Amino acid sequence: MGIEVRGPGVSATSQVLTKEALAFVERLHRELNPRREELLAKRAARQMELDAGKEFDFLPETKKVRDSDFKVASCPKDLEKRFVEITGPVERKMMINALNSGADVFMADFEDALSPTWSNVVVGHVNLMDAVRKKLAFTSPEGKAYKLNDKIATLLVRPRGWHLPEKHLVLDGKPVSGSLADFGLAFFHNAREQLDRQSGPYYYLPKIESHLEARLWNDAFLLAQDALKIPRGSVRATVLIETIPAAFEMDEILYELREHMSGLNAGRWDYMFSIIKKFRTRDDRILPDRAQVTMTVPFMRAYTELLIKTCHRRGAHALGGMAPFIPSRKDAAINEKAFAKTHEDKRREATDGFDGTWVAHPDLVKIAAEDFDKVLGKKPNQKEKLRSEVSVTAHQLTDTKVPGGTVTEAGFRNNINVALQYVNSWLMGNGAAAIFNLMEDAATAEISRAQLWQWIKNKAKLDDGRTATGDLYRKVRDEELEKLGRGGRLGEAAEILDGLILSQDFAEFLTNSAYQRLD
Repeated sequence: MGIEVRGPGVSATSQVLTKEALAFVERLHRELNPRREELLAKRAARQMELDAGKEFDFLPETKKVRDSDFKVASCPKDLEKRFVEITGPVERKMMINALNSGADVFMADFEDALSPTWSNVVVGHVNLMDAVRKKLAFTSPEGKAYKLNDKIATLLVRPRGWHLPEKHLVLDGKPVSGSLADFGLAFFHNAREQLDRQSGPYYYLPKIESHLEARLWNDAFLLAQDALKIPRGSVRATVLIETIPAAFEMDEILYELREHMSGLNAGRWDYMFSIIKKFRTRDDRILPDRAQVTMTVPFMRAYTELLIKTCHRRGAHALGGMAPFIPSRKDAAINEKAFAKTHEDKRREATDGFDGTWVAHPDLVKIAAEDFDKVLGKKPNQKEKLRSEVSVTAHQLTDTKVPGGTVTEAGFRNNINVALQYVNSWLMGNGAAAIFNLMEDAATAEISRAQLWQWIKNKAKLDDGRTATGDLYRKVRDEELEKLGRGGRLGEAAEILDGLILSQDFAEFLTNSAYQRLD
């Protein structure tokens, strides 16, 4: 018996979920899912060790890989220059604007920027198929027409992480892996077309926690290429180093994916979330307000410098973090301040040796490009910048002290407000929400709720002398709900947040529990 489709009716279903496409996803899932489940169990076992006080370190069993001189696959022409990458969900109008933005790369996101309603997922694949074939067009309710320019950004696709299911596709009574569903459908419908158009099937891989998880992706690529008679080595993957375990295995991740590898990206928001999550019971590892954890604090600096050095030693691209600012249409002063901060951030990344960076809005493409143009000039990348002077220890990666860092009521309150607004938006089908002129996705909502749990669990002291408690959370939550009103699905968002923050146990991902409420 094959995959059973249990999603609500979506007009595009027959175009995406063909018999052949579902059979392809089924093959991927049957062959790879047992290992996926084993690797997720390994994550849980490692967390128990961390809770018991074990520290992270570089793996002794893979020292030979770190000491070897391997290089990753050569770079396809349309991925040589990646100065500015723009990201966004697979929503038609947003995709057109991103592909036309002047960015070098557009990452079409089935993960943190997408609320995975069945309609969003299925229609997202139709939009992806049209984008690959340059047929993507949209007319707004007001009659404004959008279509692709002749020159557009190189397209990459981000499937969901290994931990997420796709409940609308059921095999043997269990949901199919969201990762394999997203990748399988994208590859099946587009890989050959992408190659015929002198590009290729290029992917961003999220939430990886070990080189064994990277190996599983590599095996998925080999299986997919062989099954559809696509030449081996056609796939290119960029891995987001957005978990602290992965920061200790960057060489090994590059090695496992070496024949399909393009680069590593410093996924700063999820990385911060991962640090909070992994050290959640440690009162000596409490992070201050999110706004105080900048890319220049010591442990974040150590992580990015190690990433650049590791990538360039192996011939891979090193990509910098997200500039999340959303320009204001009303307040020029807000824009001026934010643009200045964006320039400062991107100038530092380019000077450090990054080959490119991320932005969340088309208006930031030119700003980020200016800073990389100044440093790199006509070079497509700066992989020759080896950063051999950099030496990063395990202690530097895990010492989360932030000089002068504090937990404030403003930070506590902001976390509650942002998490409420984001979860409400996500439940209503929008996974990329502009909140306080910042593009918030699942990663930043995860930081917000994880910090609140960590502060309450460890009885963190606020800078005014009060202790973070469940009662303080309830009081501030009610005040913030009053400000926001009770529209949309805010009541459900508050229920979800209460369950995440007031529970004795830490939920690994908010999206896992909230997903059950999506159609």
